Amino acid sequence: MAYVLAGGRGSRLYELTDRRAKPAVYFGGKTRIIDFALSNALNSGIRRIGVATQYKAHSLIRHLQRGWNFFRPERNESFDILPASQRVSETQWYEGTADAVFQNIDIIEAYNPEYMVILAGDHIYKMDYEPMLQQHVDQNADVTVGCLEVARLEATGFGVMQVDIADRIESFFEKPADPPGMPGNPDMALASMGIYVFKTNFLFELLRRDAADSQSTRDFGKDIIPYVVSSGKAVAHRFSGSCVKGDAEAEAYWRDAGTIDAYWEANIDLTSVIPALDLYDTSWPIWTYGEITPPAKFVHDEDARRGTALNSLVAGGCIVSGAHVRKSLLFSGVNVHSHAYVHGSVVQPYADIGRAARLRNVVIDRGVVIPPGLVVGEDPALDAQRFRRTEKGVALITQPMIDRLPK
Repeated sequence: MAYVLAGGRGSRLYELTDRRAKPAVYFGGKTRIIDFALSNALNSGIRRIGVATQYKAHSLIRHLQRGWNFFRPERNESFDILPASQRVSETQWYEGTADAVFQNIDIIEAYNPEYMVILAGDHIYKMDYEPMLQQHVDQNADVTVGCLEVARLEATGFGVMQVDIADRIESFFEKPADPPGMPGNPDMALASMGIYVFKTNFLFELLRRDAADSQSTRDFGKDIIPYVVSSGKAVAHRFSGSCVKGDAEAEAYWRDAGTIDAYWEANIDLTSVIPALDLYDTSWPIWTYGEITPPAKFVHDEDARRGTALNSLVAGGCIVSGAHVRKSLLFSGVNVHSHAYVHGSVVQPYADIGRAARLRNVVIDRGVVIPPGLVVGEDPALDAQRFRRTEKGVALITQPMIDRLPK
């Protein structure tokens, strides 16, 4: 059974998560972030999935109900949405990632899975979980932790594993100031991906023990994994051994689009001729809610008024009407009016970009109406006064920000 932890707030995305949890944030022109973990599980052959939700979950739950409702009980498949529902205590919501599993032990037990794959629902990557499960069984591990190989000095924001030459975890450090290097490669470190494999019965023992510990923070990374490292057999599984790459993909792609800059960069990267993440690989599809939309349309063919989009991803239902779009993503139903110029922009569904607007390096929230003639991305000081502008010069635009503009 795959169990996806999708309750995260994503506070570093600021207004993008005012109305939705981070796993429900739109990504890639068509999907949402959570679709990657769920698609990995489905493509790996896992047909029992649970999703724990908590923070501002309506948008996420609606997406899951619309896009992931095809599992059939008569085929021994199941898909459970598990919001915090005070099942253990009338006053207790999910207190941590481990508690989000503990409070649903009875539901999991009813399916009687032999193994549990615990997944974070807010990362973007393609991975076959079968090699990790096989390693867990072959090495008779108590827990197997999915790990990224990252530059040692860049690993300070992760949980970092110190391993022996056989990848058995000897120590676990949560966001260390001086991360330990890998055996034979001291300039690289093994960082936790927030992916864990357990034998189900053993996991339940750990969770019940943890729930009885008044000092615990009820968290996998802070409590459960360090305990198993110190008292059992914990092994590391390297992402490079199970990442899914198309023919054109050079790197083992994994992103945490947890800041506005990282979110913008991960989306804009997809507009490259050969992007680092291949969304067109039909052997490993990213499943999502397939909204019914008419085809995208590009209209007007005059010298000063020509509807064009270059090096861009344009979803169904979009109309580019005598405007120019370059190196941008237009999600479903976006309307770009005549003489507008959109460059390096991530435009979420059903935004409307007014006539003669000029937008560069922006992220536009769902449904925002950009007024005619608005210019963003050319005057950093003015942008910072009106919108949320990042250190790298990306401006986040939401409807309340537009509503506050002088009329």
